[in-house]
Amino acid sequence: MSVEHFRAMVLREKGGRTQAAVETLDLAALPAEDTLVKVEYSTINFKDALAVTGRGKIVRTWPLVPGIDLAGEVVESSNPAFRPGMKVVLTGWSVGEKYWGGYAQYQRVKSGWLVPLPAGLSTRQAMMVGTAGFTAMLCVNALEKAGIRPESGTVLVTGASGGVGSVATAILHKLGYAVTALTRHPAKQDYVRALGATEFADGPQWAEVPRPLEGQRWAAAIDTVGSSVLARALAEMHYGGVVAACGLAGGADLPTTVMPFILRNVSLLGVDSVMQPTANRIETWQRVAQDLPLEKLEGITARTVSLDGVAEACTQMLDGELQGRVLVDVNAGGAVD
Repeated sequence: MSVEHFRAMVLREKGGRTQAAVETLDLAALPAEDTLVKVEYSTINFKDALAVTGRGKIVRTWPLVPGIDLAGEVVESSNPAFRPGMKVVLTGWSVGEKYWGGYAQYQRVKSGWLVPLPAGLSTRQAMMVGTAGFTAMLCVNALEKAGIRPESGTVLVTGASGGVGSVATAILHKLGYAVTALTRHPAKQDYVRALGATEFADGPQWAEVPRPLEGQRWAAAIDTVGSSVLARALAEMHYGGVVAACGLAGGADLPTTVMPFILRNVSLLGVDSVMQPTANRIETWQRVAQDLPLEKLEGITARTVSLDGVAEACTQMLDGELQGRVLVDVNAGGAVD
């Protein structure tokens, strides 16, 4: 290796507070894992924003290079399945929480965490998708495996202007589903409509705890919000409806009853992206390359930032000032519009 130094964002804990700064490191500072990756792109997810700002208890070891996603090129590996020059993508496995992550120009990771980049996707596109898009595809898979088809009826997507919701809306539309979107920002409806939403759910009732059963409106739902929003989605499911729940942007509580489950045969499916088995990861990434309309990725990606712009973008995400995805170009010298 001829690389002596590289840039990385490092989180340190001082006085019980998180301090984020872009530092210059050398390769010896990296974890002692079996594969060295030259990172090309990362992205900002809700969990990243919580970690970088310190607003959530995400970081489990200090110091930490955050970034739960990365895509790049293998430099060296003791695993013969990952030869130098191979393009790879990494999401989940507690990277960016417990293990050093993608906000660095180089990173050492376990080869078992890596997925070969599927044909048809660049590393840039893969990080436009990132954990959010990967999770969206897992949710669509879950609905399909539960028997939901386009002819079943309308699918509700909550948090539709966010990372997961944006990609889920685009995928569902391409697959022929009718999508109704819920977003708390009416100004973002044009953005979501361009991704394929045909109707919008809104109103003050979405901030309130619903009755145990409400009028039947949805064949299925992908929920990224939790709390009273998920409770209302469950209460409004058709008989035999299915909800794939993957987020808690609105809270971790669930103020509901057993009524939707025992009187309307509703199914609530939990979707986790962190510990998915490798075989399912490979299959899901292949589906992303096939079923996500890649021409919409530029529209889904609201901004591209350098490492220096990550902290500000994380704050903006938590303050609800962003829509869609934020790409991180770890090799850029400054913020890129």
